[in-house]
Amino acid sequence: MAHKTPYTLIGNTPEQQIDLLIVVDQMLTGFDSKWINTLYMDKTLEYQNIIQAFSRTNRLFGHEKPFGTIRYYRKPHTMERNIEEAVKLYSGDRPIGLFVQRLEENLIAINELFGEISKVFADAKVPDFTKLPSDAASCAKFASLFKKLNDYLEAATIQGFKWERQVYEFHQKPRTKKTAVTMALDENLYLILALRYKELFTNSGVSAVGDVPFEIDGHLTEIDTGKIDADYMNSRFDKYLKLVNLDPKPSAGLIAQALDDLHKTFATLTQEEQKHAGIFLRDIERGDVAVAEGKTLRDYITEYQARAKDDQIHRISEVFGMNESKLREMMNLKLTDANINEYGRFDSLKETVDKAKARIFFEKQQGASISPPKVNILLDKLLRLFLLEGGIDIEP
Repeated sequence: MAHKTPYTLIGNTPEQQIDLLIVVDQMLTGFDSKWINTLYMDKTLEYQNIIQAFSRTNRLFGHEKPFGTIRYYRKPHTMERNIEEAVKLYSGDRPIGLFVQRLEENLIAINELFGEISKVFADAKVPDFTKLPSDAASCAKFASLFKKLNDYLEAATIQGFKWERQVYEFHQKPRTKKTAVTMALDENLYLILALRYKELFTNSGVSAVGDVPFEIDGHLTEIDTGKIDADYMNSRFDKYLKLVNLDPKPSAGLIAQALDDLHKTFATLTQEEQKHAGIFLRDIERGDVAVAEGKTLRDYITEYQARAKDDQIHRISEVFGMNESKLREMMNLKLTDANINEYGRFDSLKETVDKAKARIFFEKQQGASISPPKVNILLDKLLRLFLLEGGIDIEP
């Protein structure tokens, strides 16, 4: 008997997802959940029953569900033949785009794309992925390759891929033949690449390296890179500190090697974090800072960043004679182009600027006399950049 009202309790939200659907004979037409990823079948089906079951489970739903997966257990060889016959009948023997690549093919594609990305960075003299290539063409190529890699990764994840497993074995026909795919990258390295991808774009959504036609994918810029493992970086930091603090000191070559090993782990940091990590290490070399027991390199980087941001706020407030308290309040908000002037707060901040000081600053910067209207335009642009970027260095 057909169900007259929508099913409201089964798989209708991601939180309620059960990822399981039992097919008795034919799919009920009232059921059409967009979050069900896998159909488990323990019954031999034919023709229209196969097509209806498959079409329901394969409903597309964004990046989280580019396709559905079908798993059947009873008479698999018979089912394979039945599927081929059903597809042939209902597609006119032209099943274009009906079947997705198998897990093995997707994993091979991920490895190949990672190889291409590695070559882009190596050719740009950045083999350790610590920063983006300096030329726009290489950045554009990386953006394109990383987007494709994620397409295959999302498909592989639905098919059972997990980062914890690095080697996958597959049975081929005949069943006695086996093949294996070893992943060329792990989750930590993937997150490093995601971090570099996010650095292609500033907070305001403008390309950081110019007007290059990047293949921008919004959901990729939201990948949680906070899961990057910092343990290895801290272990290299501890090793370096022990060598520096030894008495008598070891050879300069040994210390230099430890420092080089530490720098290689900086790929897990953003460009801004790498800058402050470098400043901190130079302070250690000069003896300007004593490292407290139990504090990690990440702790010191965070402290240096906070200190630098505080200095930036104080400096720009002095240069423009601006209300520092108002600026700090706005810096603590999550500002975007859309909300920066909510309740007139940005206009209110600009009104506190000493226009004479602002004119002196911009005339010195441009080496020419500037009219008051142009001072206002330049001031608006600079303050917007400062707030949206979370602070920038300016020359006093």
